[in-house]
Amino acid sequence: MLTIWGIALGILIQAVATVVWALAIGNAQLFKDGVDWVYDVVLYGIAALVFGRDDRAERMAAVAIGVVLAVAGLHTLYDLWDKIQRPRPIEFWTLGFAAASAIVIALLVIAALWRFRREENPVIKATWLSSRNDAISTTGFALLGLAARVAPVRWPEYLFDLFVAGLCFQATWAIRRSLRRGAVSEAAQPGLRNKAQTDAASGL
Repeated sequence: MLTIWGIALGILIQAVATVVWALAIGNAQLFKDGVDWVYDVVLYGIAALVFGRDDRAERMAAVAIGVVLAVAGLHTLYDLWDKIQRPRPIEFWTLGFAAASAIVIALLVIAALWRFRREENPVIKATWLSSRNDAISTTGFALLGLAARVAPVRWPEYLFDLFVAGLCFQATWAIRRSLRRGAVSEAAQPGLRNKAQTDAASGL
């Protein structure tokens, strides 16, 4: 729980610093990059609030995280449409520094959550999938997306946006499957207990 709270606080600090800087220099693209961090703050905040509580709270939180990821995917598709309609100018050094900072944070989050990647707990799984998406998308945008923005053509950036949206929807689907497996397992437990009791009675 402390790990998740630490991640949420660190991302919030990064988001606020990026937004303040963007407002100070009047950079709309940098402002959007800062606002995009709100998804991560919400995700990790939800996970931290419910972690360690009862199963019902954790399942509800996993559903909420899945919804947030789906909204992030839809937002990515909307932003892609907006980029096509109104191509944005690029300030290489400003956005390059922001991208480098984002990569560092994403890798630190991955390092903090790496040992939890095999967990089937829905909240932990949702948190890990979100951090995985961030690491892939952030690194990809820094190494590929930023270069694509300054290139004479924009289609590589657009393709990468579609890939990131797909990751969000895949994570939502994975969370849903995890919740269904948990529900099936819980439903089977009473039957197993009843069978065990019947067998014991038959033995007597």
